[in-house]
Parts: sequence; structure tokens; C-alpha cells
Amino acid sequence: MKIAPDKWKHFFVGIPMGAVLMGFCAYILPDAPMKAALLAMAPVVGISYGFELFSKVTGKGHYDVMDAFASILGGFIGIGAVLPFLL
Repeated sequence: MKIAPDKWKHFFVGIPMGAVLMGFCAYILPDAPMKAALLAMAPVVGISYGFELFSKVTGKGHYDVMDAFASILGGFIGIGAVLPFLL
């Protein structure tokens, strides 16, 4: 199975998005890194799927749920990359 280049773009955008949001949530909850990770997942999912919904509603762009899934997966990797530094 070959992954489309468009999905890779979403995946690679999700990584820094997750890392930045994890850093922000860790700043808010410095003593609870696991809660910060869960808190960071909410905006990652919201931004990723919200962007796809925006594309569907406005007709600007191409609506594809798998794009949102690729961004969420990348965000999960970004959160996981920052998490060991907080433990």
C-alpha cells in the first residue's frame, strides 16, 4: 500500500503542531505531564478535523477524513517526542 504525498504533508505538519501544543500544555500543567499530553490531543484533533470541515463547508480545498487522520497521527508523534523530556 502506497501512501499519497498529500497524506505525508499532513503527517509532517502534525508533528510540530503536536510538539508545540504539548509544550504549551506542559507549561500550563508542569506537574502533570500525562494530563498535559491528553490536554494537547484535544486541540490537535480539533485543528486537524476542523481544517477538513472548513474545506468541506467553504468548498476551498479538498475534504478528506484521511488527511485529518494523518495530521492527528503526526500530532501524536509530536506529543510523544516532547513527553520524555517532561518525565
